[in-house]
Amino acid sequence: MAVKVCVVTMVLLFCCCAGIGAGGDQAADDVLCLGSPDYGNALAKAILFFEGQRSGRLPANQRTKWRGNSALTDGRQENVNLTGGYYDAGDNVKFGFPMAFTVTLLSWSAVEYRGNVAAAGQLGNLRTAIRWGADFLLRAHTSPTTLYTQVGDGNADHQCWERPEDMDTPRTLYKITADSPRSEAAGEAAAALGAAYMVFKDDSDKTFASQLLTASRSLFEFANSYRGSFQSSCPFYCSYSGFMDELLWASAWLYRATKDAKYLDFLSDNQVSSNPVNEFSWDNKLAGAQMLATQEYLGGKTELARYKANLDSFVCALLPNSGNVQIHTTPGGLLFTRDSVNMQYTTTAALVLSIYSKALKSSGDSVRCSAANFSSDQIASFAASQVDYILGKNPMGMSYMVGFGNMFPRRIHHRGSSIPSIKVLARTVPCNEGFSSWLPTSDPNPNIHVGAIVGGPDGNDHFSDSREDSSHSEPATYINAAFVGACAAAMGQKQLEAPTLSSY
Repeated sequence: MAVKVCVVTMVLLFCCCAGIGAGGDQAADDVLCLGSPDYGNALAKAILFFEGQRSGRLPANQRTKWRGNSALTDGRQENVNLTGGYYDAGDNVKFGFPMAFTVTLLSWSAVEYRGNVAAAGQLGNLRTAIRWGADFLLRAHTSPTTLYTQVGDGNADHQCWERPEDMDTPRTLYKITADSPRSEAAGEAAAALGAAYMVFKDDSDKTFASQLLTASRSLFEFANSYRGSFQSSCPFYCSYSGFMDELLWASAWLYRATKDAKYLDFLSDNQVSSNPVNEFSWDNKLAGAQMLATQEYLGGKTELARYKANLDSFVCALLPNSGNVQIHTTPGGLLFTRDSVNMQYTTTAALVLSIYSKALKSSGDSVRCSAANFSSDQIASFAASQVDYILGKNPMGMSYMVGFGNMFPRRIHHRGSSIPSIKVLARTVPCNEGFSSWLPTSDPNPNIHVGAIVGGPDGNDHFSDSREDSSHSEPATYINAAFVGACAAAMGQKQLEAPTLSSY
């Protein structure tokens, strides 16, 4: 009997892998052999999401067809071109601080997992997503001591529920200068453009890469020379961690990009905060800076040894059974930091864990926590388990990526997704109509925002799929950006773990 079961299993596995009997079923398309998610499909959809977040004039090859041109005059009141870039989440404001973080994470994913992304046929799409955001950051840096950090009045925008194509709220401009410095925003933009340079530096056309690196250096000098915090004077996305994490993060990227000793000296000379860090986010970049510095330490830069010690503490705070765990997991195994847009912390943690496991494997090192020693493979497997949870391996059996599988959020908190496309409903949908007719309805969103990863379930693995519950149902660019790298890593990890025929 056992032999018969094994044979039947192998036939089913073959059918799944070959696509036999799929019949076009979405769930079948999104599951591979052995019940694993189709990481290549998830990666493609995670990157496609960014096309639905685009601001500006859309290109002819735009794949998210329910979107149209929007915000074509951004910056005009100050005679600057601030078109393009991304809307950060479900609203219609362009916030430069988290947008830069998004570009950094996408670029980091492309640098670390270029081969996996290319194998999935998505390297070109990922590069396009990076460039769409990087182009905006380049335009926003209009002088050595000027960076535009926001386009749109956040308060007015949040009082309206309208498509970006209909947007009629003020496109107020916010900028930082030598007289009003905000080192967090300038430092993150420096990191973003330095990381993007790493993606494009080997292109035959060197002009764009050169522009990225020049602007990255300029922004770092601005951030470091004119120090000021984004804590109390910003309208949205205020920093609570201070600016030193962004300065370290940017200098680490610039050292990786240039090998200029002054950036290594900056990392060596500036003390890392002794306070424990248990998140990596649009606000707090310290774990990212520790990760980049640790890669340099493992490569021979012994003066950066303390970065590995601090990174190990961050990792031990995440890993179950480490004896140091500070972040709980839900009953279903999801890293759970807080009951508000938790998925942003899950995806960033999974990305850092994935990259660290790769570095540890190359160096033959491991992580020692108070209760256990963790190998690179154990860390990688835990990171992959977070990707699996997001894609449906959870108590609700729900994918938290829109359009992946047959059970996913249908009522995401997203203006453009929740109102019929301007190509279907050609008239203007004004602000109040959006609030009265489209926000409160229990009907599924008319536009499926493929690839969007929402804020996620609560601490008991429950998700209500309510458009009005923004903390759980709203997607954000920096959630998807971190997921891209974590998903690419999981794809490589599962390929290594896949059983051969001889194991049956």
